[in-house]
Amino acid sequence: MLYPLKFTPILKQTIWGGEKLAYKSQNKNVQSSPIGESWEISGVQENQSVVSEGPLAGNNLEELIEVYMGDLVGDRVYEKFGIEFPLLIKYIDACDDLSIQVHPDDAIARERHNAYGKTEMWYVVDASPEARLLLGFNKNTDKTEYLDKLQHHTLPELLNVEKVKKGDCFFIPAGTVHAIGKGCLIAEIQQTSDITYRIYDYDRRDKNGQARELHTELATDVICFKQQTEHSIHYHSHENHTEELVSCNYFTTNYLKFDREIEKDYFEIDSFVIYMCLEGEFSIVYNIDQSIKMKKGETVLIPASLQNIFLLPERESEILEIYIG
Repeated sequence: MLYPLKFTPILKQTIWGGEKLAYKSQNKNVQSSPIGESWEISGVQENQSVVSEGPLAGNNLEELIEVYMGDLVGDRVYEKFGIEFPLLIKYIDACDDLSIQVHPDDAIARERHNAYGKTEMWYVVDASPEARLLLGFNKNTDKTEYLDKLQHHTLPELLNVEKVKKGDCFFIPAGTVHAIGKGCLIAEIQQTSDITYRIYDYDRRDKNGQARELHTELATDVICFKQQTEHSIHYHSHENHTEELVSCNYFTTNYLKFDREIEKDYFEIDSFVIYMCLEGEFSIVYNIDQSIKMKKGETVLIPASLQNIFLLPERESEILEIYIG
């Protein structure tokens, strides 16, 4: 019988990573290196998440979908995506500025890479006082002006700057030029895609003195050059009430802060559900009398067959609730 599934995080060492995600690894060598990303749930080929607890421990996500099909991901989701899990769930720890980049949409990604595009959203889990994001252009521009700024290493002058704090939320459609600035710890929900076109990397060099590869031609063809200043998601945090953050063709993400028992009925959605625990500690009660504990920093996949769930907090808790709407 299926149960709420936890997975071993897949940690990514990067030149801009920090130390906030190192606790997720039992490998001391990894803990001593800068960790930029923790892939919490991934169906990306060569990066398949593996169950860490319970009877299904050791099985990867693709293997589970192959066996349990709609019982795991929902009949409608299985019909559309087959054994490919449709979302990639991450934490990102930016100790330095990430490169400025853009992602293709489904049509271009399918044509060029036989893959899905990447529309994504960010929830700011923590942020330093100077933390910021670059999101879209601060005015209407065009290909000529963009390439001129790129050539003269002044591209950031064209970009919209968002100062951020804990709890801020942003939606980033494919085609939006963007970058995460240093001092941000972010929960990222995105389509299953690892296609990134790097536009500008602040002329940085790696430890071998080499510049990282840029994808100027590929990127220019997918960029939306219109002014984009409304990526921030405005929401109200009402205790013990689920608040919608983003609902799009690719995912729905809600926010919930709770200090009492919450009942969740997922009968209507026909989808798996993911919880990312942002704060606190709580139990997930399923099948009437079975339970699993969640704590800050953990992520869990609720199979679609578990349609009635109770959340029992040991102290005030905050979660992101994610599914295919």
